[in-house]
Amino acid sequence: MTLKLDKVSRGPNLSTLVASSISREIAQGRLKPGDQLPTEQKLAVTFGVSRNVIREAIARLRSEGRIWSQQGRGAFVSDEPNATVLTIDYDALQQATAFRSLFELRGILEVQAAALAAQRRTDADVAAMRDALETMNNVPYGSVTWLTNDLNFHKTVAAATGNAYMVQFLMFVSERVRDSILASGNQKKSEELARVTIGEHQRILDAIEARDPDAARLAMLAHLSGAASRVGLPAEPAP
Repeated sequence: MTLKLDKVSRGPNLSTLVASSISREIAQGRLKPGDQLPTEQKLAVTFGVSRNVIREAIARLRSEGRIWSQQGRGAFVSDEPNATVLTIDYDALQQATAFRSLFELRGILEVQAAALAAQRRTDADVAAMRDALETMNNVPYGSVTWLTNDLNFHKTVAAATGNAYMVQFLMFVSERVRDSILASGNQKKSEELARVTIGEHQRILDAIEARDPDAARLAMLAHLSGAASRVGLPAEPAP
């Protein structure tokens, strides 16, 4: 079995890069159904990363149904891809059209989620959103910590809908958006943009706290439009 695995570039999304590389080996047939993956130690050396990164990558591949693992034996390529598992190829997201489509899907989900959250939120939901926003306000704009808490803010909005499927789908899509932003490094950064972005989140929070679904929907729509612009996606004409 000859695999084409190379060291991955340094960055905050190493596990995504490793998972994508292994997925490519499976898709191109160099890793076949039933094949055993190299050990964590060998993969760590091959990719030039820690074993923790390898474990995270394996966990992602397992959740996507691409591999299965057994304690004491290792990880193996699944006999058949799990068609019920939603997957989004990391490499495909490097194409502008694919990234735009993913961002568009995120918008469809999040705008409705904000409206539902305004109707169903609890005081605990509002407090969690406020905590995430406060952390964002105290760390460098666009940093890993910023993006993580940005994700937490949106996760809390999704959770406030009371719809577990909304949380699962929204977090799956949002995490892929975040990974792509981190990998591209094309997010514009400035104190002014930080202020604008915090303001957008604050308006979402205010509308949800006020139990105003229409205002929440509009605030989320405005935020996502601004976010698209900040990561280099040009605005499209309104329908």
